Amino acid sequence: MTTRAASEARRAAVLGSPIDHSLSPLLHRAAYAELGLTHWSYDRFEVDEAHLPGFLKGLDGTWAGLSLTMPLKRAVIPLLDRISDTAASVEAVNTVVLTEDGHRIGDNTDIPGMIAALRERGVERVEAAAVLGAGATASSALAALSRVCTGPVTAYVRSETRAAEMRGWAERLGTPVRIAEWADAAEALTAPLVIATTPAGTTDALASFVPDRPGTLFDVLYEPWPTALAAAWARRGGAVLGGLDLLVHQAVLQVEQMTGLTPAPLAAMRAAGESALAGA
Repeated sequence: MTTRAASEARRAAVLGSPIDHSLSPLLHRAAYAELGLTHWSYDRFEVDEAHLPGFLKGLDGTWAGLSLTMPLKRAVIPLLDRISDTAASVEAVNTVVLTEDGHRIGDNTDIPGMIAALRERGVERVEAAAVLGAGATASSALAALSRVCTGPVTAYVRSETRAAEMRGWAERLGTPVRIAEWADAAEALTAPLVIATTPAGTTDALASFVPDRPGTLFDVLYEPWPTALAAAWARRGGAVLGGLDLLVHQAVLQVEQMTGLTPAPLAAMRAAGESALAGA
């Protein structure tokens, strides 16, 4: 980043609908404070697919970047000048960098963020993995597993439609996936790495099936936390990562891309998130 860019007022924000629950402003503002970017601001805006083109059109040169959540991660792609290979692999953009020459560059930091979170806990490679669910986050999980898992990946889904979607993502990512029925999801818990991508409450019934010596659980929820499954996993002595781990690591990458400063202050950003979730 140039001295001029660091000293001038710059803007960034998270867009989505609904957006009131987003912790992104707290994380990014904590980073700006730690980095001494006193003239930078980060806000949240309620923006749906219909209003996204107009919002982007109204941005001026003070804007440095955007974070995107649902339902905008795919809708934004036609509105960008280019996207990264990572974003293209899952057809989802969660980060837009606005360059000084006016270009809009899309990226996906969820995938490397997930890998970084696992690496932080010592998970570099696993021989097998299981994915619970088949939504948008599951595609990012598959992309991350394509770089982490050396053996079979099994996805547990609740409909043939979801099964077809996962097969499509697997083929696109070049990651062989076995599709299993949700009724058999308890067997997933014996995998060395389990990534739960389902909505709140969906995996609660699996808590009683956690094995005596579980591997690593990555449950992408952060509220409510811990989930019943995560709590049971921890009681059994297994390693547990939560949605805050993912949120912080992907936000670190966003801050670095938008500000040009590295490394972003991971510890300060995590502390801000933990404080917010604790109700402080």
